[in-house]
Amino acid sequence: MQITRQSEYAIRTIIELANAAKGELLTTKTISQHQEIPEVFLKKTIQLLTNAGLITTQRGTQGGVRLAVPATGITIADIITAVEGKLAINVCLSAAYECPNKPVCRVREILGRAQAAMLAELSRESIADLVNLRAKKC
Repeated sequence: MQITRQSEYAIRTIIELANAAKGELLTTKTISQHQEIPEVFLKKTIQLLTNAGLITTQRGTQGGVRLAVPATGITIADIITAVEGKLAINVCLSAAYECPNKPVCRVREILGRAQAAMLAELSRESIADLVNLRAKKC
């Protein structure tokens, strides 16, 4: 499994919003420039994050984008899931997939543990933790 460019852009967008003053609206142009994300692609990413309830948008001349959830309540796992859907490192771990070897497959067990470990790691720290850590290093 490889994290897509869109997931990377989504993570960078959420971090940009988390760095903004609480409740501040940022324009897509501002986010695009600061994070070097093509604005057309950013708009698609913002739509996915909005659908997931992680950010909110406001239309109009004074409009923009802001977090809908405090940065303390958002993890990288949340962002990737918003963009990619439920994470599965192999098709056999997808909820909709019915493998005939499932009852006896040892590989599935190992992949399941690997997936659980990956999700645990991606859920370990909030975006606020990442922003605060970055601020301390600067």
